[in-house]
Amino acid sequence: MAEDSEAEKTEPASERRLEQAREEGDVPRSREIGTFAILMTAGLTLWATGPGMARALSHNLASGMRFTREQAFHPDILMMRLATDLVPVLLAMAPLALAVLIVAAASPLVIGGWLFSAKALQPDFMRLSPLRGLGNMFSKNAMVELIKAILKTVLVGAVAWGVIAFEKDAVFALALQPVREASLHTLDLLLMTFLFVAGALGLIAVIDGPYQVWHYAEKLKMTRQEVIQESKESDGNPQIKAKIRSMQREMARRRMMAAVPSADVVVTNPTHFAVALKYVDGKMRAPQVVAKGADEVAAKIRELAQENKVAILEAPPLARALYKHADIGDEIPQALYTAVAEVLAYVFQLRMYQKGEGERPQAPRELDVPPEMDPLQATGQPPAAPA
Repeated sequence: MAEDSEAEKTEPASERRLEQAREEGDVPRSREIGTFAILMTAGLTLWATGPGMARALSHNLASGMRFTREQAFHPDILMMRLATDLVPVLLAMAPLALAVLIVAAASPLVIGGWLFSAKALQPDFMRLSPLRGLGNMFSKNAMVELIKAILKTVLVGAVAWGVIAFEKDAVFALALQPVREASLHTLDLLLMTFLFVAGALGLIAVIDGPYQVWHYAEKLKMTRQEVIQESKESDGNPQIKAKIRSMQREMARRRMMAAVPSADVVVTNPTHFAVALKYVDGKMRAPQVVAKGADEVAAKIRELAQENKVAILEAPPLARALYKHADIGDEIPQALYTAVAEVLAYVFQLRMYQKGEGERPQAPRELDVPPEMDPLQATGQPPAAPA
């Protein structure tokens, strides 16, 4: 049961899956929308330009029935005349051809958009497989297409019959009219019937458009396993990513520890936090944090400081404030300038004493740390150690 559940395509297609399908030329399309748009455009264009087109064609036909003896015995002259007479016909039909061309090119924008895919042009011999052809004949999509074809046939027939039944008096009256007048009325009736039929196909297009979008989304749905596999391929295996992050943290910690011997002072909590500071006069605007840590990392910083004879000063409020408000490589906050200046002054005096110059300085006890900078005073809770 679990395997069947995982094999079911229940997850919507990812952006990557949609992009791959588009690269292969697979986008949602509704032929019914394009058919409706082209037929309706052709009908309306004929309704608007039909009289002018009919006059041009009639004039051209009448002109083509007359030719001189010279034209009859000189084919070259006759061909030139035919070419000349063809120009008005092309100009008369240009509005219809142009309107249909524009609508045919614009109709894909309704669903799917314009798309050119080289992969879609590559030969696929699987399409020639008889078994695949039989499978397509009895597929769900084939049944839908069959139902659409039946609906279109019934709808077109019903609409055409309705229009003719409504205009039956006008149809019977055609037999009593002169040939020219009857011909014009016949064309009007045919054009009106054509427009009603094309309009009826709009109902099929309205239904087919959303269906094609839904069918496309259903076709590209993914199983949960496919989603997980794609996530691994695009984002990487979570276990590997966790291992990489762990290695990066370890490398950063090693770099940090390597900077402790060059620090000027390590300010401690005394056991929970340790922050190593360094200041180079003329090269730094303010002292910088070169290392910091909590608990075991803090103990390691203190150990390295002792091994390398780096001064260690217990100043809990200052240690907590530096740990909270300054990251490794950052300058100390301006609000802590005074307190850190006292610490560094003590360190420099201690170095002079160790060289045999001056008296042993007293370690500062009451440092000027603003209460809002000390997490313990501001919130009653010390800063949390990083993960």
